[in-house]
Amino acid sequence: MTTINWVEIGSATFFIVTAVLISIFIRFILEQINARLLHLTSTKLDNLLVNAIAQPARYIVLVVGFDLATRQITPLVERWGTEAGRLFFAAYVVIAYILFYRLIDALTEWYGTEVVHRTSTDLDTRFLLLFRRVAFLIITISLIIILLDQFGVEVSGLVATLGIGSLAIALAAQATLGDMFAGFTIMVDQPYTIGDRIEILDIDTWGDVIDIGLRTTRILTRDNRMVSVPNSVIGKGLVVNYSHPSSKFRVETDVGIAYGSDIEFARQVMIEAIRKQDWVMKNERIEALFLEFGDSALEFKVRCWIEDYVETRRVVDKMNTALYQAFNEAGIVIPFPQRDVHLYRTQGES
Repeated sequence: MTTINWVEIGSATFFIVTAVLISIFIRFILEQINARLLHLTSTKLDNLLVNAIAQPARYIVLVVGFDLATRQITPLVERWGTEAGRLFFAAYVVIAYILFYRLIDALTEWYGTEVVHRTSTDLDTRFLLLFRRVAFLIITISLIIILLDQFGVEVSGLVATLGIGSLAIALAAQATLGDMFAGFTIMVDQPYTIGDRIEILDIDTWGDVIDIGLRTTRILTRDNRMVSVPNSVIGKGLVVNYSHPSSKFRVETDVGIAYGSDIEFARQVMIEAIRKQDWVMKNERIEALFLEFGDSALEFKVRCWIEDYVETRRVVDKMNTALYQAFNEAGIVIPFPQRDVHLYRTQGES
């Protein structure tokens, strides 16, 4: 064997030994980091990420070492260079696939153990499972297409078929996909949670949130009817959440008094009538605001605060009853709608 051949073998051996040593060193470093540093943090995410990249990092170093070693030996390059290049390329792709697979698995495991339990809905759990499956499917299909193309298999037809199929599915499930993405937005933004009382102004629906799903949100109305509202409708509309920031709620009602009435006396009668009620929050402001000159009456808006929004309708009934009785006792007139008609006789008419 010639000197150059021994040199080539020596170079190849050097790259292989170096790769093995670096792989062992990487393993040692990651084990030390995992043992001495990662336990100091309050989250397991860093542990999971280190464990996810540990094996792929070692594999990639070993493959690079053997790839470089193979390139040092001229007879192997001349005879098997193309095939070896394809095999090493396939090895790189497979290692990348393993890395992405383990990263996705680590992130979903972390989210499922440390984040999901903080929310009151299982929407994020469902979306997490869906995301995991879709991500694994995408990287698996990508791996297959790349490997087939590398080994000379025509994949343009397969890619076109997958593209057309994906487009057809997306068009057919456009509404469903829109609801699902809106559900994900609701999960992230959290404009409401299970148990909240909400009102969707655009569709005039209100009630208590029973369930938040991937496609719909279920609302139990005050008539004990279950309404399933697509998440996309909620995402586009205006939602009033009566449960946040607290259950405290301001109720109001409109009332009119006759023209010529003493405004300040009437205002005091209204405020005192509400203050005497046991359901009103005494430490909050009670107001009787003169807001408008109506066609038949001086229009007031009476408002006060109650401790729980659940009693809104009943409290409005009690407000109107208390104000009506107070007006009767004080002699304040609540006028009914009326219109004055003036007749004029022109000259020459009999």
